[in-house]
Amino acid sequence: MDAAALLASLTGLSPSAAACRYAEAGIPVFPCVTGGKRPLTKRGFHEASTEPRQVARWWARWPRANIGMPTGQISGLEVVDVDVHGAIRGFAAFELARREGLTDRWAAFIRTPSGGVHAYYPADPELVQPSWQVARAGIDFRGSGGYVIVPPSIIATDAGPSAYALIGSGRGDAVPVDARALRQFLDPRPARPMPVIPVERTDDIDVERIARWVGMRGEGERNRGLFWASCRLIEAGIPPDRVRAALGPAAERAGLPTPEIETTIRSAHRVARGAQSAPTASSVPSHAAQPSSGQVLS
Repeated sequence: MDAAALLASLTGLSPSAAACRYAEAGIPVFPCVTGGKRPLTKRGFHEASTEPRQVARWWARWPRANIGMPTGQISGLEVVDVDVHGAIRGFAAFELARREGLTDRWAAFIRTPSGGVHAYYPADPELVQPSWQVARAGIDFRGSGGYVIVPPSIIATDAGPSAYALIGSGRGDAVPVDARALRQFLDPRPARPMPVIPVERTDDIDVERIARWVGMRGEGERNRGLFWASCRLIEAGIPPDRVRAALGPAAERAGLPTPEIETTIRSAHRVARGAQSAPTASSVPSHAAQPSSGQVLS
């Protein structure tokens, strides 16, 4: 069953029945608060499941819970989120991108409670595309490290409860969106060479691997991931300016604005060097081992 057909089949179903339908179709889901987007599971979308008994247990406990779906390769779906927030409306940017052939072959259109749209695309199983946002254009991309709320979930808004709903299907030839090209189109940035980090290490730290990991963090994890990585490099004896050169571009790819990156690295430097001690467990996640590309700090 393709995405549009699955979404169309959910009309009139309860949250519990819809969650089970997603799981049966091989799409992992997890429960979120009634009327909202906050996960009810301890580890959020990292606990998303297609296991029927697990899904049934969750919705037996929270019958009116909204349904969250992790995006990217895990679900096989990526989402271009066209935002509507105050004066920011992403429809014009989306239309321009569509005319350029960057967003024109979607699988389904979902109306969101804010008045925006989620455009669903199949994920490329061979290409990991991290989540990002271009706030000034009103466009977010939800790929690896992200999640969305899916139909028939309901969100409480100022105008009253409003549901996510299917409003359009693709032409049957949906293809993955080129997230990198889309971001460059929406927020052009001059190409710049990747920084060269000295090979000297104080503890055999793999800077490139940590930078790649930072670049894959999704919304809600980006600041914490950058903070952890910055502390790790500073503890290894790498000066703050080189930490900035190593992790700054990766953090930008993850969607963090430059001022926020600078603030986070400065904060990490204070913690890592303050009082001549390493960061405490309450300040930064354990760094007994370097993260793998899929590891998420909890």
